[in-house]
Amino acid sequence: MPAAPVEPEQPATLSIARVFASPDLSGTQPRAVRLSPDGKLVTLLRGRAEDRERFDLWAIDTASGAARMLVDSAAVGTGAELSEAEKMQRERSRIGGSRGIVAYDWAPDGRHLLVPLDGDLYLAALDGTVRKVTQGAGGALNPELSPRGTWLSFVRDQNLYVQPVAGAGEARPLTKGEGGTVHWGEAEFVAQEEMDRRTGYWWSPDERFVAVERFDEAPVKIAVRAAIGASGTRIYEQRYPAAGTPNALVELHVLKADGSGGVKVNLGAEPDIYLARVDWTPDGTALLVQRQSRDQKRLDMLRVDPATGRAVTLFSEKAGEKSWLNLSDAYRVMADGSLIWRSERSGFGQLWRFANGKWTQLTKGEWVVTGLIGVDEKRGRIFFTANKDDVLEQHVYAVDIAKPNAITRLTEPGYTNAATMDGSATRLIVTRSSPVQPSQTYLADVEGKRIAWINENAIGPDHPYFPYLASHRAPEFGTLKAADGSVLHWEMITPPLEPGRRYPVFFQHYGGPGSQQVTRGWQGPLPQMLVDRGWIVFQIDNRGSPNRGRAFENQIYHAMGTVEVADQLAGAEYLKTLPFVDPARIATYGWSYGGYMSLKMLEKNPGVYAAAVAGAPVSEWRLYDTHYTERYMGDPRTDAAAYDAANALGEATKIRDPLLLIHGMADDNVFLDNSTAFAAAMQKGAVPFEMMFYPGQTHRVGGPGVSEHLWTTILDFLDRRVREKAAPAAP
Repeated sequence: MPAAPVEPEQPATLSIARVFASPDLSGTQPRAVRLSPDGKLVTLLRGRAEDRERFDLWAIDTASGAARMLVDSAAVGTGAELSEAEKMQRERSRIGGSRGIVAYDWAPDGRHLLVPLDGDLYLAALDGTVRKVTQGAGGALNPELSPRGTWLSFVRDQNLYVQPVAGAGEARPLTKGEGGTVHWGEAEFVAQEEMDRRTGYWWSPDERFVAVERFDEAPVKIAVRAAIGASGTRIYEQRYPAAGTPNALVELHVLKADGSGGVKVNLGAEPDIYLARVDWTPDGTALLVQRQSRDQKRLDMLRVDPATGRAVTLFSEKAGEKSWLNLSDAYRVMADGSLIWRSERSGFGQLWRFANGKWTQLTKGEWVVTGLIGVDEKRGRIFFTANKDDVLEQHVYAVDIAKPNAITRLTEPGYTNAATMDGSATRLIVTRSSPVQPSQTYLADVEGKRIAWINENAIGPDHPYFPYLASHRAPEFGTLKAADGSVLHWEMITPPLEPGRRYPVFFQHYGGPGSQQVTRGWQGPLPQMLVDRGWIVFQIDNRGSPNRGRAFENQIYHAMGTVEVADQLAGAEYLKTLPFVDPARIATYGWSYGGYMSLKMLEKNPGVYAAAVAGAPVSEWRLYDTHYTERYMGDPRTDAAAYDAANALGEATKIRDPLLLIHGMADDNVFLDNSTAFAAAMQKGAVPFEMMFYPGQTHRVGGPGVSEHLWTTILDFLDRRVREKAAPAAP
């Protein structure tokens, strides 16, 4: 008798609980992947299968592919609570929910690694032994090994400390700060939060000098912030530089490694500036300092003599009319004294070479260089990421300095990529994903040929996502035109469409500058969970978003809450033309800037959206910080009309559609005041809405249990207000 045929398994349905449980449905997602100095190992941080937010340090042999754990964070760490300063630094780096090892640093000799863990510092050897190197109370911030491996440096009690790596020498303060509002060796709040600068000190390559930032927060307005937790409330008097108010006073000093002979760098006569970037020349004879004006319309590159602090201006970048300057890390100081530099002076971010006072453009076109990966100075070859071939795909490219604009793509189409290189630019570490493939990481040669997988992450039977693969829905991509003719890119994921049926739409958005949402990359399991529940998931990148050139981005200049709202409306109007969309059941969702957009979209377009979720929204831009807000909106002391128009509080009572307001009650980025002020305005106007505030949660509301609660709350609201409404049949 023949065996009965095996019935195919029914596709598993994703639940909210499974989306946020361990192991991560997207598979292994390594962080901080690096080559050892000798190139024999790849090191990385890997989350645990049973606890996706706890990371350990691993090493992979590049020859054999064998992997081993170098440092077990649970076995080595003390579990001590982090200092408030380190917690806030992690919030600035968007890793506030991570535990265990979140960073590490290779020693130059390649024999050991510096591992910060639970506020202490450890040296890990390649044989698996680990030695604690810090003593005494107080967390160690911004730890580094000096360029030749002689010194361990870190910040403690607002001063910079150094101690010898070899022997048993104790840490000693290199600076002797005044305490109180004065900090040495740290980056001030806006540098961490908005300028992507995390440190406040820089070793010279020969270890003779350390350039050290000193900042004084005394002029900065004190914002009384209540961090409301489940078991009590802590009151913080946080120095928060809101738009139009004084920033911290920033200085730069150069000290010898023993702390003697300090000189103050001449940053100019105007004290109200931003210290944007600091780098040493490869020979250690000079500092290159990027000084940005308060209005962010001018950036000066200063060359500083470390012996005297005297500075001369090498060149300046100036913003166009109704524009600003974006800071970038896509630059490289060369051994021959030249500089590889990303500039938007052509209207698009492209690479240039500055040598002997003259500029040579290395890349050209109506596309954007998104990052500088490495420079092979011997061959004169530059490696970078860009969207040259497709605005939705980021690829790795190479160009020779001697042959400008003769560009070679090194990665496969169909993916969006990121990459790093070793210091000599001999090999690539590429991380890529696609709409149907979670992030993969591989080692490649300089021609882009894959040498070995670091993390193949293929969705096979052992992969956490495999049970849900049968129901996975790939997105569709398309374009539509904005009111001014700009091309807007959208992405849509639909359930299997049944003839005659109309579906509700989960219309998510960010809308703000600095973040491209629509890409041909992996979106994670959350959209698939929504699709499993019968939602169409849709998003569109509006004018003002990055990687499209200055003309596209500049349209939000002094005009937040205008073109972004209009472009999201164009997306909603397009959706309503589709025969499978229920035009009465389009719900919109956003967080942070996206939360602000949710409020403005309901205010400006009543009746268009069936409901909105606003997470951690800015409701009044005068409450947000200087560097971000003034970049786009100007100074409220002189540009008050722009702020008044962008304000979401003034038109709060115009909202007629269902709204769910969400905020973390210990948010030190977008203060809870934004949501309480908005809630008060709604209540005063007798406008009904729903609200969920999270005790102890910061700008990131999430973590074990909390993420599940958050999304259960959101989907319960949208089910009641949107999904469960009767839908008309499609014509």
